Amino acid sequence: MLRPLLTLLLFLPGLLQAQWQEHQWDVMGTRASVTLWSEKEAAPLFEALETEMSRLNALLSPWVEDSELARLNREAAKTPQTVSPEFYALLQQSLHYFELTEGAFDITFASAGHLYDYRAGKAPDESTLKAATQHIDARQIQLLPEHRVKFTHPGTTIDLGGIAKGYAIDQGIALLKRAGIQQAWLSLGGDSYVLGDHRGRPWGVGIQHPRNRDAVAMRLPLSDTAMSTSGDYQRYFIADGERVHHIISPQTGKSASELVSVTILAEKSVDADALSTSVFVLGKEKGLALINRLPNTSVIIIDQAGEVSYSDDLAPGQ
Repeated sequence: MLRPLLTLLLFLPGLLQAQWQEHQWDVMGTRASVTLWSEKEAAPLFEALETEMSRLNALLSPWVEDSELARLNREAAKTPQTVSPEFYALLQQSLHYFELTEGAFDITFASAGHLYDYRAGKAPDESTLKAATQHIDARQIQLLPEHRVKFTHPGTTIDLGGIAKGYAIDQGIALLKRAGIQQAWLSLGGDSYVLGDHRGRPWGVGIQHPRNRDAVAMRLPLSDTAMSTSGDYQRYFIADGERVHHIISPQTGKSASELVSVTILAEKSVDADALSTSVFVLGKEKGLALINRLPNTSVIIIDQAGEVSYSDDLAPGQ
């Protein structure tokens, strides 16, 4: 009887460590956080998540001088640039959403978007903005064989801010799954993914109230779901009584103004991220029509009047 008892005692210390563990850090210009259930000390996992997201920031940030994206913005209009397969695949996905949304999702928005300084509260003047918007058109991005990329017009600038954080969430969740984690909530700014359940029930994920930083507009019960919220309250300033925010309409180079918050639920964070930006630009009518055509995708929209609209699958009574 001693051997089974000894074996049990050897395993008990590890079992007793099983608990919810949390970690937060800053990356990609925002706050990242993770909560997970593990029978082991999660510090190595937290470090691995930080390393992976720092790697992606170094790859995808327009503000990191030696990132692949920054190099494209400097050189791709002069001569084709060879990029990594990972970066090339993200560009392919971005162009897919450009086609799907009929131009509402356009990573060349940065040709005008980078002229805004939200911290200093400065917007470009009309003539500068008009000139910059002539460079907004994702068809100016050529994806060539052997992972080469060329911009057909000088002045074209890209930014993957509408898709990169979602991609980072997906990579983080894949890392956690490989480590055997079955229950977790990983978030990065307005993007998150809930893996498994929370204490036997769905996670309660809140949608930020667009006009009250300390409140939630609603709380959703979710499991194994990606969620992305785009809002006009995330980066903005007020000029002449108008809210100037970072979600730019590719058609005008100015802030999209019909909606205040768009939340997408999808299977992958990269898709939820791109679609939340797209619907915000499209507006309620076109945005709902788009999401209602897509499988396993839902949307919750809050407009300027505070009215909440849902995709067909979430509409009351469904």
